[in-house]
Amino acid sequence: MSAPKPAAARRGGRWIDEWNPEDERFWQEKGERIARRNLLFSIISEHIGFSIWSLWSVLVLFMGPEYGIDPAGKFFLVSVATLVGAVVRVPYTFAVARFGGRNWTVIAASMLLLPTIAAWLVMEPGTSYTTFMLVAVLTGVGGGNFASSMTNINAFFPLRRKGWALGLNAGGGNIGVPVIQLVSLLVIATAGEGQPRVLLAVYTPLIFVSATLAWRYMDNLAPVTNDTGAARESVRDAHTWIMSFLYIGTFGSFIGYSFAFGLVLQNQFDRTPLQAASITFLGPLLGSLIRPVGGYWADRFGGARITLYTFAGMAAATGVVILASGSESLPVFLVGFICLFVLSGLGNGSTYKMIPGIYRAKAEALGLTGEEAAAYGRRLSGAAIGLIGAVGALGGLGINLAFRQSFLSTGSGTGAFTSFLVFYAACFVVTWAVYLRRSSAAAGSTGPAARTDGSEEERPAYARV
Repeated sequence: MSAPKPAAARRGGRWIDEWNPEDERFWQEKGERIARRNLLFSIISEHIGFSIWSLWSVLVLFMGPEYGIDPAGKFFLVSVATLVGAVVRVPYTFAVARFGGRNWTVIAASMLLLPTIAAWLVMEPGTSYTTFMLVAVLTGVGGGNFASSMTNINAFFPLRRKGWALGLNAGGGNIGVPVIQLVSLLVIATAGEGQPRVLLAVYTPLIFVSATLAWRYMDNLAPVTNDTGAARESVRDAHTWIMSFLYIGTFGSFIGYSFAFGLVLQNQFDRTPLQAASITFLGPLLGSLIRPVGGYWADRFGGARITLYTFAGMAAATGVVILASGSESLPVFLVGFICLFVLSGLGNGSTYKMIPGIYRAKAEALGLTGEEAAAYGRRLSGAAIGLIGAVGALGGLGINLAFRQSFLSTGSGTGAFTSFLVFYAACFVVTWAVYLRRSSAAAGSTGPAARTDGSEEERPAYARV
């Protein structure tokens, strides 16, 4: 299978017509400088996108008894934003190839004004629950920014640097969640719980800034053409759905816990909005900062191995949270919950590193080499990244719905955590069975690998993805 030919030259709009990051000379002479510049402004745009996507995780803290919305209703508002953010990731993925990475970043950043202005207009007691729900739907556009940003940056970097680059891009975006939580803490502490519009006033000019910077400094890659064939191939590939399942466990946990943490503290441990806001930012902050580390470790040791250890740790941390919930120990609960954030951040970095590695391995299994193999890997991994990101984000919806049902049924989140523990165990088994098990079944299409001593040992084809 041959790689797609570069697109014809395009005029204006900061288009780059030739791009070959796997060529070491090209990379050193100009590729790295251009890629790093686009990475920087991609992070800024994605950061604001994540903040707006997680807007309702903090707006619900401003909604006191006068709003007439119970805890289940607040969890549902957060769930709506999560769901829409996951769904729009699919079209956002292919928008990069249709419009260009720089052009779409400008459009996507500008669209964040819609939910921000809408929330400004409706955030007051007496507004109907349906209206709040429609505004929560609008905030989902912030979740789509992640898919287009990751697809775009994936094309800029060589395979050997993708773990670091994707981890940094995603981590810088993810940190938008704790940042808006910190800003909301400052607003609650200074202006009071009844002033959500102050928070919205802070973010409106930042949206303008991120869109302007993307328009001024980012680039479009002409070789990244719209390829519906790649989308169809990635949908048919079993690895796309296996990695989606694993990403539900990592990113789904991160975004789900980020949105729900404050509500859990309020409803299970009777924290006030200010007390909850003073703690909730810490977990998402650490999970975001550690994500590039997960990508770096995956580059060095193999994404599958890091992902396996991550799920083992998440299962153990969930066990701690369950014990703390039963004994109503807030300090132990916080330790376990924050460990879940840190481990999910590591897993986010390692799973995303696995995706381009898997498709590069598949290219080599087909007999492709050099730039032809690299182009094949970029083509399919670019399509798969958006789909995997969309399905993974649905894990956040599952977490919020699980919390909603658990609090409705028992008044506690313990039942939800028990189901999460079972899921992490399943993710551990799948990671080991598909990517690390030493058997001919795990070896995939590439078969046994030769050892340095001349003998053969059946080992996993994707162990170092």
